[in-house]
Amino acid sequence: MLFTAGGCTLCARARDVLDAEGVVYDEVDITGDPELEARYREWLPVIEIDGVRAFVYHVQPEGLRRKLASQTSG
Repeated sequence: MLFTAGGCTLCARARDVLDAEGVVYDEVDITGDPELEARYREWLPVIEIDGVRAFVYHVQPEGLRRKLASQTSG
């Protein structure tokens, strides 16, 4: 799951990494949702894997591959 907001350049970069790695994901724009704004705004972008926060601000392709591999092998 990728949590984003409009105009977030780091969110666009995170999306680019996920797309380049061929990751299938759902994207949630938190804009205007008070609960999601409170939970995620200061950390954007936020990537959760299986409901667990895995990355904030920046996504390193190598780290993403390791986390995804550990999910499929565990």
